[in-house]
Amino acid sequence: MIRTTLRKMRRYFVRAQQNRVFRSEFRLFKAASDPERFSVEWCDRYPFLDDRTDTTEFDRHYVYHTAWAARALAETRPALHVDIGSYLYFSTLVSAFVPVRFYDYRPAQVALSGLETGFADLLALPFEDGSVVSLSCMHVVEHVGLGRYGDPLDPDGDLKSMRELARVLAPGGNLLFVVPVGQPKVMFNGQRIYSYEQVIDAFPKLVLEVFTLIPQLGPDGLVSGASSEQVAAERYGCGCFWFRRVEEI
Repeated sequence: MIRTTLRKMRRYFVRAQQNRVFRSEFRLFKAASDPERFSVEWCDRYPFLDDRTDTTEFDRHYVYHTAWAARALAETRPALHVDIGSYLYFSTLVSAFVPVRFYDYRPAQVALSGLETGFADLLALPFEDGSVVSLSCMHVVEHVGLGRYGDPLDPDGDLKSMRELARVLAPGGNLLFVVPVGQPKVMFNGQRIYSYEQVIDAFPKLVLEVFTLIPQLGPDGLVSGASSEQVAAERYGCGCFWFRRVEEI
């Protein structure tokens, strides 16, 4: 209780100081501004009080896993790539050099050349068996069945989704699959965290081409070929799995 109160007090005093600085800088900026160029009025203020950092902060999972996947597509150069519910920025950027069809449980109405969007339910993908040559589903499956996005509660929703991804992947096709990894648990209703073995076992008919770990902390970004022991040491790492469906399956 005492520690919580002290933290709240520190936050209060920091914010109060930031507000004082903001007001002072507003007055200085307004006094130095040319009103012929821009109006500078207090009612139009749009404060950002936490961006004065020594380095540019970013979400390690989302910056690195999309960079990993974009590099994979730059290598494979598919005629068409299908993405199921991944970070929308990934599909919009990749569509500049690879035609992309983006599907989501909550369709995105984006208008860009090289990009088509539509609805898809991971529990029943609208594709024929073995029909998708290049496929991605990244930071998505861990949410399925937890009700977070209005989907029905289903403890096995993630496993059903993974079976659907394997079902539609074409012989010789590539699946870029990303989920949080570490010590397995459900963080209801946000997400699941998987062990390395759980992901591998969920795709028994696919071959793992490349595994890349994004550690939660530290200077390393993409750790290619990380071991299952490295994954187990993570609390909230990010696992990037490049699967392939071989012709014989």
